[in-house]
Amino acid sequence: MPDLLIELFSEEIPARMQARAREDLRRLVTDGLVEAGLTYASAGAFSTPRRLVLSVEGLTGESRPVREERKGPSVSAPAQAVEGFLRSTGLTPEQLERRADKKGETFYAVVEKPGRQASEIVAEVLEAVIRTFPWPKSMRWGSGTLRWVRPLQSIVCLLSDETGAHVVPLTVDGIVAGNVTEGHRFMGNGRFVVNGFDDYAVKLKRAKVVLDSAEREAAIWQGAQNLAFASGMEVVADPGLLAEVAGLVEWPVPLMGRIGEAFLSLPPEVLQTSMKEHQKFFSVRNPKTGRIEGFVTVANIEAADGGEVILKGNQKVLAARLSDAKFFWENDLRVAKAGMGEWVEGLKSVTFQAKLGSQAERIERIAALAREIAPLVGADADDTERAARIAKLDLRSAMVGEFPELQGVMGRYYALEAGEKASIADAARDHWRPKGESDSVPTEPVSVAVALADKIDTLAGFWAIDEKPTGSKDPYALRRAALGVIRLVLGNGVRSSLVVLFDGHLNRVLAEAAERHAAEARKHGGDYASATGTALTESDGRMVSTNAVDLLSFFHDRLKVYLKDQGIRHDIIDACLAMPGNDDLTLLVKRAEALAAVMKTEDGANLIQGYKRAANILSQAEAKDGVEYSFGADPKFAETDEERALFAALDQAEAAIAPAMAQEDFGTAMAAMAALRAPIDAFFTTVQVNSDNAIVRRNRLNLLHRIRAICSGVADLTRIEG
Repeated sequence: MPDLLIELFSEEIPARMQARAREDLRRLVTDGLVEAGLTYASAGAFSTPRRLVLSVEGLTGESRPVREERKGPSVSAPAQAVEGFLRSTGLTPEQLERRADKKGETFYAVVEKPGRQASEIVAEVLEAVIRTFPWPKSMRWGSGTLRWVRPLQSIVCLLSDETGAHVVPLTVDGIVAGNVTEGHRFMGNGRFVVNGFDDYAVKLKRAKVVLDSAEREAAIWQGAQNLAFASGMEVVADPGLLAEVAGLVEWPVPLMGRIGEAFLSLPPEVLQTSMKEHQKFFSVRNPKTGRIEGFVTVANIEAADGGEVILKGNQKVLAARLSDAKFFWENDLRVAKAGMGEWVEGLKSVTFQAKLGSQAERIERIAALAREIAPLVGADADDTERAARIAKLDLRSAMVGEFPELQGVMGRYYALEAGEKASIADAARDHWRPKGESDSVPTEPVSVAVALADKIDTLAGFWAIDEKPTGSKDPYALRRAALGVIRLVLGNGVRSSLVVLFDGHLNRVLAEAAERHAAEARKHGGDYASATGTALTESDGRMVSTNAVDLLSFFHDRLKVYLKDQGIRHDIIDACLAMPGNDDLTLLVKRAEALAAVMKTEDGANLIQGYKRAANILSQAEAKDGVEYSFGADPKFAETDEERALFAALDQAEAAIAPAMAQEDFGTAMAAMAALRAPIDAFFTTVQVNSDNAIVRRNRLNLLHRIRAICSGVADLTRIEG
């Protein structure tokens, strides 16, 4: 069985595209080979800044012959139908077979496809992959028609077996596949011939190219750590930067330099961000001082002077970059120490969204909502309102203008410089969080209140103007905002009616929008009619706007996704969503977790069958008789021990479930419900519900109602699957 080696050699591929390109190359080629009838043992894809590589081991030498029979139209069918069948099979009328069946004679086509050599299939598949490769961005060069991420220079395509290595005949846009490649752009030893993947990897290493990106990452990290350790310092871990730098070099050579004394007073986040974004440097921290005092850069060449000239040039550029950062920092400190009033005024002229007003107006809304939320999370209302008013002021700072990713981080520094409390400054930093799945959730009360208010205002605002996510489109990241609220609520055990919060804030947003509209009308001398109220609906016994209920439904959808990732089935979530209080997410999740735990037990899983049987029999009887069997089950009419045992079990369950539910002890309530499994099973095994005795039948149907009522008070078990 031959092995396949493919190398697509080009100008530098952007680092951010390499991982996806490796996977796309492996998937597209192997899928194409399999669809064409070949099989393989394993496949591995690799990349460097100038090449994409695929190695396929254990490829079959040729595809198997295929014999396919296809049934066609009747012999008596119209000529057009027969002609269409011939076109689809590629046969002539003489090649069709006639076979008799129950309806007469029918045409059959027997299509035989001989096996094809692997080299023929590989050439066909690889050309198609190259011409249709899904680069996020691609370019065309010269007079050719081929598009690639950067100009494609050469193709290696080899099939190797015990007889040797053979070039697959292939030409793509004038580029002829061969068995020759080259190593490092500067340290390589010219072009060289390869005869298989192992030979290729060894010769590349000699030519100063590390093929495997994981190996380059390991070399960079180990080298950086060694340099820092030798100076008594430590490298700040940054997996994203590590992966990016590994995609910029073929032969990584870490070098360590020092940051000038004039810049050491800058906040560490500023130093890290500036060095990472502008120069792809790793930050080096002094553990004794906690300051960022050095950097590690990764060269792509082994310099004769040990990298002195490279470091000197990098330090010169770094000094210029950090001089800019220092200027921003000092200018921002001046504004902060003066109370940040300049930034407050500045936000009045910054539009948040055309229909939702300026950033200053938005801050007013967030401050009002944060004050409402404060008692729900145990925060001081005055501190919370103050934190909400200053949390976004750093948006006007020069530093955040240069590095938007430092929003909040710089806000904390400036708040402290302005003399604010530490809790208020921390809220300025944390109100953006959590930004993503990997980001931690704030836990300090003031921070939690402001973070919740910020995200709820975003959601309510865009809901009010009907800018909701549709399908895969979510331009305002509202799904992420909803997930942030969910994580904040659940992570801090916040107890609140979300639909009431939504309703109140939606009304606030709409009232502000109406006032802006009226002011604009007055400004131009026109008349303005006040906006009519939004439609109302009932939710858990309260009248709220339909918009608020719709927003809560959106949250429930996001919660399902979140809990599914936590291992809770969607039907269990649905069973709990159907219960009262489903806008209290903490309560809802406690119920869902308890039900999920019970459903993993044998009693819990089997109880569902007994419950559904009871509910079905009861529903059918009520529909047939035109009455509701919901009162009067009496043990004195019980005729069997199993029937009397079920009465006793229901009494016991009811006595346990009622106080447990009152105390929101869902675990105890669910366990008591699951304990009904055995007596319910025994009841249905020995008792006929629809007895000939009308009194006994009515008593048993009322008993089934007790089962339904007791279980339905815990969760809607009809929504549980299975």
